[in-house]
Amino acid sequence: QVQLVQSGGGLVQAGDSVTLSCAASGRTLSTVTMGWFRQAPGKEREFVGATVWRGDATCYANSVKGRFAISRDNAKNTVYLEMKSLKPEDTGVYYCAAAPFGRCSGLGNGYPWWGQGTQVTVSS
Repeated sequence: QVQLVQSGGGLVQAGDSVTLSCAASGRTLSTVTMGWFRQAPGKEREFVGATVWRGDATCYANSVKGRFAISRDNAKNTVYLEMKSLKPEDTGVYYCAAAPFGRCSGLGNGYPWWGQGTQVTVSS
């Protein structure tokens, strides 16, 4: 079992930057994959990026490559999603999720543990 608590987000303007945090606790995290997903109003949830807690494997959706970056603070058991050059289409509820994959995966249904979600609204 993994518990995830998110923070960050809010209302920003296009071109701004925002960093989301996801603090994890519970089972041993060394083999856990941490993923970020988002859901815009009226749309399905989509994969944003993921990282494997142990190792350097990180993967991103094409729509955010070069603008978003995932990092980890092992001492704090926290994963961050740094979002730069935000666009109105980045608006949505962002969720962090965890899974015992040990590899990058964008399949949301495979993640059993989810954070509470945090709203990011990008105005034009």
